[in-house]
Amino acid sequence: MGEIKHLGYDKDGSFTMKIQAKTILEDIHLGDSIAVNGTCLTVTDFDTQLAEFTIGLAPETLRKTSLGELQHGSSVNLERALSPSTRMGGHFVQGHVDGTGVIVRREPEGDSLWVKVKAGKDLLKYIVPKGFIAVDGTSLTVVDVFDEEDCFNFMLVAYTQQKVVIPLKKVGQKVNLEVDILGKYVERLLSSGFVDSIRSSRPVEVH
Repeated sequence: MGEIKHLGYDKDGSFTMKIQAKTILEDIHLGDSIAVNGTCLTVTDFDTQLAEFTIGLAPETLRKTSLGELQHGSSVNLERALSPSTRMGGHFVQGHVDGTGVIVRREPEGDSLWVKVKAGKDLLKYIVPKGFIAVDGTSLTVVDVFDEEDCFNFMLVAYTQQKVVIPLKKVGQKVNLEVDILGKYVERLLSSGFVDSIRSSRPVEVH
């Protein structure tokens, strides 16, 4: 996790964010992609002495994500781009936020934490029980989907609670959501008539 040191519009009208995070700076370069609360952003400046780096946010990023609601001192999840030479756990997260959801319930059970999130129907259709979801960039497994409430839930174990920002958020706060891209690809292929074209191209059997 990192800490917001500055965010807002500069004199030239650009919206920038400065984040303090020592770990991320170990091998940072200008132009690197870093996911901030699940949003893929580009490093535009960094200072290894101050352990800070700067990123710029486009207007569309501010509209699609919850980053504009952050404040000075807010904690954020940080993740560097995947290296193809490393082990891959969880699911593939692109850092392309599909939209936001709102936390509607938090309930501890033992040392774990249940979290329930309300999402728009345009996103909920891609969310399935035991499927993947990225919440503020954290790869999680969906437990249940409540279509009548436009909600889904997930559980955070004790270890995860210590490493991500979700437990720091309260009921009513937004979270960034990225659904599993496989569902979007399947929907696109079906709506494009791709499957029908394959069926029609099959050779006719002659008996």
